[in-house]
Amino acid sequence: MTSLSSAVALPSSCRARPAGGSSRRAARLLVARAAASSPKLPSGRRLRVAVVGGGPAGGAAAEALAKGGVETVLIERKMDNCKPCGGAIPLCMVSEFDLPLDLVDRKVRKMKMISPSNVAVDIGRTLAPHEYIGMVRREVLDDYLRTRAKSAGAEVLNGLFLRYEAPKEPNGSYVVHYNHYDSSNGKVGGEKRSLEVDAIVGADGANSRVAKDMGAGDYEYAIAFQERVKIPDDKMVYYEERAEMYVGDDVSPDFYGWVFPKCDHVAVGTGTVTHKADIKKFQAATRLRAKDKIEGGKIIRVEAHPIPEHPRPKRVSGRVTLVGDAAGYVTKCSGEGIYFAAKSGRMAAEAIVAGSANGTRMVEESDLRKYLAEFDRLYWPTYKVLDILQKVFYRSNAAREAFVEMCADDYVQKMTFDSYLYKRVVPGNPLDDIKLAVNTIGSLVRATALRREMEKVTL
Repeated sequence: MTSLSSAVALPSSCRARPAGGSSRRAARLLVARAAASSPKLPSGRRLRVAVVGGGPAGGAAAEALAKGGVETVLIERKMDNCKPCGGAIPLCMVSEFDLPLDLVDRKVRKMKMISPSNVAVDIGRTLAPHEYIGMVRREVLDDYLRTRAKSAGAEVLNGLFLRYEAPKEPNGSYVVHYNHYDSSNGKVGGEKRSLEVDAIVGADGANSRVAKDMGAGDYEYAIAFQERVKIPDDKMVYYEERAEMYVGDDVSPDFYGWVFPKCDHVAVGTGTVTHKADIKKFQAATRLRAKDKIEGGKIIRVEAHPIPEHPRPKRVSGRVTLVGDAAGYVTKCSGEGIYFAAKSGRMAAEAIVAGSANGTRMVEESDLRKYLAEFDRLYWPTYKVLDILQKVFYRSNAAREAFVEMCADDYVQKMTFDSYLYKRVVPGNPLDDIKLAVNTIGSLVRATALRREMEKVTL
């Protein structure tokens, strides 16, 4: 998911092309430099790594590991998993991960932000002709990345990770226990199996079993609830290049409701951290707010899933590391996680490849910590900025009214989209920043005054 605060023309086909790669994609070259203390592996044996979880984080990690000369096994329990996710990806992800354009269902160039009082602001005026927010279906994206990892040499297993045993001696093997699903063996519940590996990448989502085994600690989480709604073709035209975000206590006390376009339907959803038991009530309110535009629609799928709200206390232990939702890489305020999942998976894999000299040496915890240090250096400012924005603008309907009012400003739109589309905290013009600060205070004051007047009327 994403929002402006993190910050469509129909494709020729709604089906993604095979993941064997395009002629534009060259093999990724990894320059490896192993730690001086890491022992060289016996001749003929490569470093072995298990990637647990086959979402964007796991798929990206497995591909980078396999390309880097590491013997890679990816374990995914549900190959057709449809996570309740808005499915928005930044423009930089398309090029950085060399995603085929027909993987993108819709190219959103217009965003409508709708306040608690139903004041609507159109966003997207500052976008260049080539710029857009990509909308994907997770089941399609995840399958593509897994298939590409397999093409690179990773072994992809359909199985449920159960637990791992840590090595009993230095440089010993981790033992990964899992249920292997194979329709040919006639065992409905799966067959218990185990494998020995040198390192583990936990990419198994918010309820990560790898994180539990390594004692990574807990984190606060949101519940995301989403319905896929097939709406009439004449209504779908409205969403060709447009997504909508609704804010207000009715749709969520601490998040937002959304209507995001997909290939032939829309995704309608919401989320909350503080009032999880009321999630269906918030979902009904989101549908009500969007009623005129989705009327006549048929719900074709219902999805719900926990979404982490901040990184886990521990993300590396020995030769085990966490990436994506398992590590807690979802931004506050916006709920964005797809890009950070794929990026963290690739960065962790590249650290392993470099530390192992392309799979010829044993890795150490210090190698995995290099990934953490670089990820935090690049993206920690983004997480902090969005944390502050959520605390300021999601605390009341008055603050949300101020936030929507601010979104009408071209400078706000440009700064936000530049930060979101290219994943960097963009430095602003000092004079424009001062003007923005004054306007922000003014918006908050006006919204607070309006709230007080409304309270008088209702007394």
